[in-house]
Amino acid sequence: MAPLGGTPRLVLLFSGKRKSGKDFVTERLQSRLGGNICAVLRLSGPLKEQYALEHGLDFQRLLDASTYKEEYRRDMICWGEEKRQADPGFFCRKIVEGVSQPIWLVSDTRRRSDIQWFQEAYGAVTQTVRIVASEQSRQQRGWVFTPGVDDAESECGLDHFGSFDWVIENHGNERCLEDQLEDLLEFIHAKL
Repeated sequence: MAPLGGTPRLVLLFSGKRKSGKDFVTERLQSRLGGNICAVLRLSGPLKEQYALEHGLDFQRLLDASTYKEEYRRDMICWGEEKRQADPGFFCRKIVEGVSQPIWLVSDTRRRSDIQWFQEAYGAVTQTVRIVASEQSRQQRGWVFTPGVDDAESECGLDHFGSFDWVIENHGNERCLEDQLEDLLEFIHAKL
């Protein structure tokens, strides 16, 4: 049975490494579809909000791509893992509450348990999208390998997931990215 959100026509679960462009791609798709049709949902939102409350931190600063967030990232990952071990669907349920748009883009799917929860809750309308970017492209976007972060489940949990429904290559070639997004948009429009 679906939780407290509306009934979506399509749920796209985006995953990829840090600085692969997950937010960039989902925001671009939303801008093309419109906010009344498409909601971008972030599993990290309720995680960061609860973490900030429990640790006396600035929630808004944890949402941006700042050094402030990076300072707390490792501990936040551990804290989030403890929450998920106690209740694997905790953050998934939080982000769908009250969502009424027919298209949902979950921009930061990181674990098999996230995918499993959405597949169990929403069935056949759930699709997986992997964003792939070379290390060089990610480095140009500011990525630097961080032990305890880039080798943790939050970054590697879906590396050997199997086959994704969609794979978007985001190596910095705008034309190539645009062609792939057009294919995905055509699929999304067919679900409306």
